[in-house]
Amino acid sequence: MPKYKGYRRKTRSVFTIDKKIGLSRLLIQYKPGDRVVIDIDPSQHKGMPHRRFQGKVGVVKEVRRRSLVIHVPIGKKIKTVIARLEHVKPLR
Repeated sequence: MPKYKGYRRKTRSVFTIDKKIGLSRLLIQYKPGDRVVIDIDPSQHKGMPHRRFQGKVGVVKEVRRRSLVIHVPIGKKIKTVIARLEHVKPLR
């Protein structure tokens, strides 16, 4: 059997949720410069970032109509992630 390298490979434990995500999380207004945590909602497939960004903290650079452009530092690089609002929560 060939080794598959799909987008959601090895995500059984990473993408399990214990409780539903409330509507108030979608109604949060973000501004450029806000710090956010990428917390992937596995029930929503659209706008889902790659699993390597799960739990990472980034800075909002641009606010779009349904999504955010987030700069996430990974090692010595700054990665740009475009994620929908379901997959993002503010840093507490």
